[in-house]
Amino acid sequence: MKRFPWESIPVLAIGIGLGLFYAWMVAPVRYINTIPNTLRADFKDQYRILISASYASTHDLTRAKSRLELLGQNDPVQALSAQAQRMLAAGQPLDVVQQVARLATDLQSSIAQSPPMAVTESTLDVEPPTATRPASVVETDTPQGGPAETPTPEIINTILPLETATPRPTHTPMATVGAPFILLSTDIVCKPNLTDGLMQISVIDSRRHQMPGVEIIITWDGGEEQFFTGLKSDQPAGYADYIMQTNVTYTVRIAESGTPVPNLSAPTCTDSSGQTYLGGLHLTFQQP
Repeated sequence: MKRFPWESIPVLAIGIGLGLFYAWMVAPVRYINTIPNTLRADFKDQYRILISASYASTHDLTRAKSRLELLGQNDPVQALSAQAQRMLAAGQPLDVVQQVARLATDLQSSIAQSPPMAVTESTLDVEPPTATRPASVVETDTPQGGPAETPTPEIINTILPLETATPRPTHTPMATVGAPFILLSTDIVCKPNLTDGLMQISVIDSRRHQMPGVEIIITWDGGEEQFFTGLKSDQPAGYADYIMQTNVTYTVRIAESGTPVPNLSAPTCTDSSGQTYLGGLHLTFQQP
């Protein structure tokens, strides 16, 4: 009967250990020029940020969509919206967050951003230069008997026309993040299944697109609070809300430059059985 080679097991274990150490520590596998859908989650976020920045510059929605498809995700709109909310919560720059959220909004509506208007230079008509006046000859008296002197022409300086500068082109002004928002509507909401005293706020741009990452400032006697749109995953990107207290009057403004909307308070509603409860408000703001 053959004896089992127990002495070879330690050698085999050492060999496997050395092989793993070499493969993992000394010469690990390096992926070069890999396809986007194999990227790590944080690198996919960076990839979406780059696509959003490119789209903000080119406004090519078809190209942006084809680039996002390389990530192999079934719902790129949801992925972009969720990333914008994570970026807001992490305190990343609002302009970068808005680029990501804008791409998600335009993908959902299948309407690309309007590119900036083409700027044309106006050319001024410049009159052709006038003909140079010929030099006039001034004759000098010659003494009798003396040699005739060659008349010396009088040199007249010709003033050349100055070049007229072409005015620089001016860009068509566009709405910016700092532009003041206007209140479109204030609606009383009486729904028994809604949270008591819920103030719902919707913020849209001039094309009625939802605007995430917009700061909302709400104040009351002795208090103030700031929050942002786009943090509710189950709501539109321009949505935010706040729970009002009974018998408290609030003032709301959108960002620092917004016009304050004062005297807001939770209304009293009545249900079908005659019982009263605290209702809500729905405010819609638009940036011109």
